[in-house]
Amino acid sequence: MKEDSQPLVIFENENMVVINKPAGLLVHGVLGKEMGKTLVDWIANRYPEMKKVGDDPVSRPGIVHRLDRDTSGIMVLARKQKYFEYLKSLFGGRKIEKKYLAWVWGIPKKDSGTIDSPIGIRPGSIRRSIHSGKMAKEAVTDYALKECREYDGRKACLLEVSPKTGRTHQIRVHLASIGHPIIGDPVYGNKSERSVKGRMKLHAFSLGLEIEPGKRVLFEADPPPAFGAR
Repeated sequence: MKEDSQPLVIFENENMVVINKPAGLLVHGVLGKEMGKTLVDWIANRYPEMKKVGDDPVSRPGIVHRLDRDTSGIMVLARKQKYFEYLKSLFGGRKIEKKYLAWVWGIPKKDSGTIDSPIGIRPGSIRRSIHSGKMAKEAVTDYALKECREYDGRKACLLEVSPKTGRTHQIRVHLASIGHPIIGDPVYGNKSERSVKGRMKLHAFSLGLEIEPGKRVLFEADPPPAFGAR
């Protein structure tokens, strides 16, 4: 694993570790596929006690939630099984506040809004869509406009995005569904996204939770310099 692909630890105690995951780092591998170094490899090397923590500690030690490979930003990891169950209850009860920054194509009609569209799996595919009834689940995302500028000769805007539910690819699917796909998204953007240089422009910059009952903490991580549209 290259040095610049190493997660940055921004907080740790006896129960948990909070990291800033770099873009390009896969959280965990896929059975039967060679995926290169993953966050799981880093965890096993730095926090071997986590190998016994989680619902599937062999494949996902200490991992309560995940970020897509090309999404950077904050993740929280559990170091003890009891704390894993605590964090899992917070995520399941929607008691963790997550905020992202996303550069998207085009200018939204409204400066802020809520996308309330169930997300399902497209038949014969692993792609998600708001137009599929297969295994569709409630999905709600708030967004607010931060700024707009030119990017590769096209209008692009920076949004602050707050997912209220935790569906796979939720932010990517929802923003694409309103005509503003994330820059560099090869799955939910248009075909021209494959020619966009650099990473997908999605960063989890803020995560707030009660690290213990009655003690709420807000963790934040600035996006890397390469994140900004230029």
